[in-house]
Amino acid sequence: MHLSEYAALDATALRALIVAGEVTSAEVEDAARRAIAAVNPDLNALTQDLFDPALDADPSGVLAGVPFLIKDSGPFARNVSFTLGSRSIRGAFAQVDHELMARFRRAGLIALGQTTAPELGLTFATESRRYGVTRNPWALDRGVGGSSGGSAALVAAGAVPLAHGNDGGGSVRIPASSCGLVGLKPTRGRTPSGPLAGEAVFGLITEFALTRSIRDTALLLDAVSAPTVGEKYSLPAPEHPFLSHISRDPGRLRIALTTEAWSDVRTDEEVRLATVRVADTLEWIGHTVEESAPDLDANDLIEGEMLAVYATGSAMLRAPQRPDPALLEGVSRRVLLETAQATALELMAAVEAQHRVTRSIGAFFERFDLLVTPTLGQLPARHGSLDYDSDRYTAREWLARISEHGPFTAAFNVSGHPAISLPLGESRESLPIGVQLVAASGREDLLLSVAAQLEQAMPWRDRQPPIFAG
Repeated sequence: MHLSEYAALDATALRALIVAGEVTSAEVEDAARRAIAAVNPDLNALTQDLFDPALDADPSGVLAGVPFLIKDSGPFARNVSFTLGSRSIRGAFAQVDHELMARFRRAGLIALGQTTAPELGLTFATESRRYGVTRNPWALDRGVGGSSGGSAALVAAGAVPLAHGNDGGGSVRIPASSCGLVGLKPTRGRTPSGPLAGEAVFGLITEFALTRSIRDTALLLDAVSAPTVGEKYSLPAPEHPFLSHISRDPGRLRIALTTEAWSDVRTDEEVRLATVRVADTLEWIGHTVEESAPDLDANDLIEGEMLAVYATGSAMLRAPQRPDPALLEGVSRRVLLETAQATALELMAAVEAQHRVTRSIGAFFERFDLLVTPTLGQLPARHGSLDYDSDRYTAREWLARISEHGPFTAAFNVSGHPAISLPLGESRESLPIGVQLVAASGREDLLLSVAAQLEQAMPWRDRQPPIFAG
């Protein structure tokens, strides 16, 4: 299979070729390995050599034979080592599959390797001291976002059609925006967190993936989103498959638009204009659009995100082998210190802030069907712009610092609402600009339906970065 053919196809198309007998799963896997080898030296997006053999998967699954990558955010796949991007974690591996990994296997996805992530996932730049800088295939001097940055880089470069990511403050959507991809953060409880976690970071983290097409996003969501017995957050199965909604007219919707961050951070003008163009297109399609936004307190957003700090620090402090602070990056050391010193009153203050954010956003979606915002407030960052290995920040100051770059995503982790970043804009320098759509809790169907309308009206399929496997 020629790389130019392989890299141009999404997961749905690759699976169709396999089912039709036009290519074998082995030939697709070989093409994927060659594609990864072709682009990764420029990108530095893998944590280790490719798995040989690939991880076991069901050959009868709906995506059987489709190449896939998993993020170094474990414990994730049984017997696969993980580091969370940290020099302080050595020799750790999962003894059992995360439930989502088991579902990836049942879907038939061929996991070939593990992708880079920043230390502990607490930044929007995939530039750990352990693995170095992961570079953007659109411009090697630009970052890929974080924390699912390695996955985003390799999907954007045509190495694999889709890859695992998780999102606790924008960690799927921000890499999607930076690399010109589709990045869905499902509703809290739509995808599983167990069995090793009852809830991921007080419900802020949701597991899913990055793709290049809406149909792949919908198909994969159908494959992995069945209700999970016994988890704290779990949603009922949808009435119709998510894939069916990409060809279904959602009707005339009430859509809100904002390009103003809840903090006083200024949105880049190119990003603002790209977002407005999407709103104009939605009006052209037939929807009603007006400028409006949830009434949120920027301090509540920071306080709600402190739950990620406390949960991460607690996991480190309770680990069988505590990490050596000397091997942690600067912000991680601060997270460890502040968690150890935190009181129950401080934790409950963060929980109450989360409730205030959730109530406000929930009330907003009583009046509107969708909200449109930029994904990032700026263009993809240059390397070194978000220096995680710094002792100058408290945890709250660090959260405020990264929210200057990405002020639009974390609110919906705090609240649990579904949100998707779509590659609908492009800067004068040909850098990707993502636009975010947000819906009421449980309404991924609506997000996917409107995303499919935009994919048709503002197609991105033929855009390819300079570093591309084909």
